Amino acid sequence: MPNINPFEVFTYNLFELLDETVEKVSGRYLGKGTSLFETLATISAEEASKPVSADCGSLAAQVEHVRFYLEVTEHYMLGKEDRPWDWDNIWNTVERVTPEDWEASKNRLKETYQRVRNLMNSFDTWDENRVGETMNILVHTAYHLGEIRQALCTLQVRS
Repeated sequence: MPNINPFEVFTYNLFELLDETVEKVSGRYLGKGTSLFETLATISAEEASKPVSADCGSLAAQVEHVRFYLEVTEHYMLGKEDRPWDWDNIWNTVERVTPEDWEASKNRLKETYQRVRNLMNSFDTWDENRVGETMNILVHTAYHLGEIRQALCTLQVRS
């Protein structure tokens, strides 16, 4: 029986699932063309600006929330001190976006994701906090991908 390195198994699967969730579907668990970036590429600024309902944020707010979450997680992964975070600000302020705003928001998300992914890829050891934070990123991003895809179904019917 080959000697299996748990670190290599964990990181291989983590990055495969992150890549599928965020960048490009490889067939691990999503359907073709349904990763976060692939999905966002199909959404217009007009669609991104519409709240799904009176009590829900817009898709533009969803994207900014995912970016913010990644930045907060990066803060902790870098070992910086705890501080208060305004989790409601995005939901209360981000709604309508112009085509330029929408492109800029998607680009900020991509840049933040790539920076955080590079940070995770640089780890030579994985303690409980690093494992937890990276799993949180995967699960949280997958959750919001589902929210965005479900909202898009509703928005496209209403359009």
